[in-house]
This record gives sequence, structure tokens and C-alpha cells, in this order.
Amino acid sequence: MAATLNWAEYAARSFEPRPDADRWPTPGALAKAVEPDTMQTLALDLVDEAVAWAYSTPDSRLIVSMPPQEGKSQRVTKTGSLWALHRNRDLKIGIVSYNKPLAEEFGRDIRNWVTTYNGEEGSLDLGLRIARDNGAASRWQLAGHRGGVICVGLKGSLTGRRVDALVIDDPFADKEQADSAYYRDRVWGWWQSVGSTRLSSGAPVIVILTRWHEDDLAGRLIAAEDGHRWRVINIPALADHDAAKGQTDALGRSPGEWLKSARGRTTAQWEAIRITAGTRVFNALYQGRPSPDSGDVWRRHWWRRYSVPLWSQHPTVPGAYRVEESDGLVMSWDMAFKDTKSSDFVVGQVWARRGANVYLLDQVRKRLTFTETLTAFKAMVARWPQATAKYVEDKANGTAVINTLKSKIPGIVEVTPTESKYARANAVAPVIEAGNVFLPTGEIALFEPDELINEAAEFPNGAHDDQVDATSQALSQMLLDGTGAQAWIDYVRRKAEALVQAQAVAGDAEPEQTTAAEPPVDAESAGEPTPSEAAPAEDPAAARQRARNAAFRAYNHLR
Repeated sequence: MAATLNWAEYAARSFEPRPDADRWPTPGALAKAVEPDTMQTLALDLVDEAVAWAYSTPDSRLIVSMPPQEGKSQRVTKTGSLWALHRNRDLKIGIVSYNKPLAEEFGRDIRNWVTTYNGEEGSLDLGLRIARDNGAASRWQLAGHRGGVICVGLKGSLTGRRVDALVIDDPFADKEQADSAYYRDRVWGWWQSVGSTRLSSGAPVIVILTRWHEDDLAGRLIAAEDGHRWRVINIPALADHDAAKGQTDALGRSPGEWLKSARGRTTAQWEAIRITAGTRVFNALYQGRPSPDSGDVWRRHWWRRYSVPLWSQHPTVPGAYRVEESDGLVMSWDMAFKDTKSSDFVVGQVWARRGANVYLLDQVRKRLTFTETLTAFKAMVARWPQATAKYVEDKANGTAVINTLKSKIPGIVEVTPTESKYARANAVAPVIEAGNVFLPTGEIALFEPDELINEAAEFPNGAHDDQVDATSQALSQMLLDGTGAQAWIDYVRRKAEALVQAQAVAGDAEPEQTTAAEPPVDAESAGEPTPSEAAPAEDPAAARQRARNAAFRAYNHLR
């Protein structure tokens, strides 16, 4: 991180510093002067310090996230910009928001303070004046100086306009925009091609936003190669850190302590907000975390673990593994479009099935070029020679991988999804919840299993979902198709029989007589053809669909 200079040293590099630069030492002090009713809180104290740091540190990068209506835009974008202009009248500040009207509103409010507090009739005098011929809300300049404010929306351009400081306030209007991959890419593209290219030497950049999505602007900035440059200030409404894990709160609060509100919100009001907002919205808007820790689709506590390796060294193939007592091994691959610092990962997994249970044995997760992907695929095949089917999603580089290797490696099966990622993950959620999916413990694992659990917990709001895609593909093929579907049906049938017997013993219900050959809700009662009625040459796809339907009817009957 760049060394911190005081304001005079920084301004002297290209501007003439004001002699009264310390009249208001912090943005909060100036905020109190122009808005006497301002309530100062510990959170705003921290924001004041961060803003002062940003404007006095060359090439500083700052991200601020706070609950809505707690003064972050007022303090950073409005009075923070006014404070910076008071200290340096030659500073050109760019203010950007998701649309131009909001950006102009920020610029108009700052301009109105300058025109209002001009010393007339004994009023406060900021010592600033607006140039007579350059005072539009979207772009105004200080009289006699080069400094001022330029306001644009994310569709706008700063071409030809150098800025000495850039403030990006709310790049996303709402959840719908943040959930849109197209809009996230557009925001990121604006930063890369417009925002970052118009910065003068040493210009600070401040980003203020609500963290709707892991892959939003803040998420991409932090995940980028130069992400270490960004100082992140996240002030959650509720202190929920885990002190036992060494976690701390930005304000030094104890776990369970609510934020002292700049709007006077009480504890009861905070609790009401948490209930009304719901988990995802509360975590995003009020906690600064785009995803619930427990996960929306696959919850953390659903995953089962195994602690004894199912594999051993292959007796005849050097560097390979062998699995005993397995009903089958398969691979599942999710490919990426390209190899860049921000692209998706290539994920290849190896799964083993024993009856209704499946076990993840191995995984590769890397950003790979097409050539590196082929090498990784061949290496995984060599390491697990028992894996017969190799499922590859027919998209991105998957199509090229299939075409290149299908004549060289047996068992490559192309998979063409017809449903969304979310629908596919939901389809296999019951088998994970039922405890039929096992991951290795960290002590025996050949990869990092917690990466999969964390990604699954963040899905569908996380920055990446490659492991989720590969997993849902494997589980669908192993447990909802072919013999795997029958194993799942048999498992559900046994659970149903146990439930009926338990009810009979407890006298809670009069159970119907159920045999091993009759699932709780059979195909005949649901209007599906029974195995005895099915034509001998039934289409395999239809058979798989029938198995899936029966499996889910049986599972839902248990619930």
C-alpha cells in the first residue's frame, strides 16, 4: 500500500494547498458545520478517518459498506467531497452512480452548500464560490480554480475529463441489477475502460455500495490481481463475528451488539428490520455479506464426512488409485470459457457410489487454458482408471474437450443441460439433505473439501459456482439416472418402511401394509407405467425420467 502523506505534502505535488486546510480536520467536523442536526456515531468516526486517509494517500483505494440510511453517502460522497474541495480548491472530483440523475443529485447538494454558505448576512463562509459560467448540477467548477465536481451515470463517459479523485456511489440500483451477470459485467467494463483510465496521477478512488452479490464491483475489485490495494471498511448492523476464531468487529463491539444508529434506530427496530428483510436481504444490505452463511440451496450441515480413505494405491498402475467395494466410479467436469484472472475455474471431480451413497474422492479446481485443461483431464483419467463414465458439460471449452479427446479416451459423455443452474442444484438437494453425499475430512482429502462447502453455501449468490455445477451434474447422473436412480428408490423405500413401522409401534397412525416391492407412492398410482407393463424397448431417456419421477415422489412422501 502506498505510503501515507499529509494533505499538504500530497497537494503540493500538483496543487497549491489552502492555508486554512485544518479549519475542519475531518469530514464529520464539516458535516456538523453545514448540517447542525448531524448525529455523529462510532461508525461515522471510522468512515471519517477512512475518507481522510483516502484523500491524503496517493493512489489510495477504499471500499465502504454500511447499512442503508446510516449516512455513508451523506458523509463520503457529499460532505466528504466538500471537505476535500475545501482543502484543495483545484481538485477535480468525479462522482458516479448507477444512473445520472442520482449522481447529479449528489453534485447538486454539494453545489448548494457552496452557494448557501458564502458568508452573506453573517452565515458560515466556506471560502468557496461557484464559477458563474460553469455551475450545472452535472458539472460545475469553483471560481478562480480548476477544482469542481463532474457527475455521470454508469452509461456515461469521462472521456477527455481527467479526475483527481473518483467516488463510485451505488453502482447497482437494486437486487435485480446485482443478480444480472450482464449488468455486473457492464459495471466492471465501465471501471476497466472508463473509470480507471481517467484517473490523474495519485488520484484516490472510493467505492460505496450495498453488497448484493459476491461478484459485484467490490467483489471483483478485491478478487483482482491488485485486490490487495483496496482497504475495505464493512460495518454490519449486527456484530456477529466469532471471537473464538480470532474475528473482530470494525467498531470493537461484542457479538450480538447492534449498531448505534445515525437515524436513531432502537434495538427493537433493528430486530424488526431483520425479520422483515429476510435472511438474504438482511445479510446483503445490513451485514455487508451477499450470501447467508448457511446457504440458500445446499446447507452446510447437510454434508456428511468420511474419515477413512476409500482408495489405495493401484497394484499395477504407478501413480494411480484403486477403490474396492464400489458400485461405480465416474468423473464430472465443468469447463471454463477462458483462462484469465477473473474467469471461472475448470473443475474435474471423481465420485464413487456404494448403493444409495456417493463419495467425492478427488477434485481439481484451477484456472486453465485449453491445453492445460486437456492435460488435467488426461492426468485425472490416469489417476483413476476405474472411472468409466466421464461426464462433460457441453458448453464453454467442454465442447472442444469432447471433440478432441472422445476418440482417444473411452467413456466421455457429453451432457447438455436443459434447466438453469439453480434448478439443477435444487433437483439433487434432497439427496444431500438425506445424508447420501459424503466428502472426505481434511486429514485424508486429496483436495480442499471446504472450498466446495463454502461455494455451495454461497450459491446462487457467490462469485463462482463451478464446483456446484460439477457436483449437481455428478449427483444427477449417479443417483437420478439409470441404476443410480434405482439405488435411490430402494433407499427411499427402506426409509419409508422404517417410518411406517415406527408409526405402527407408536400408534400414531394405521400403516398400510408395505412390501419391499412397493414404494410408498408407486408408479401405478401416479399414472406411470409399471415395470411389468413397460415395453421391452423403452427409450432410455424415458426410463431415466420415470426413475427420477418415482424417486422424488417417494422422497416427498416421506416429508
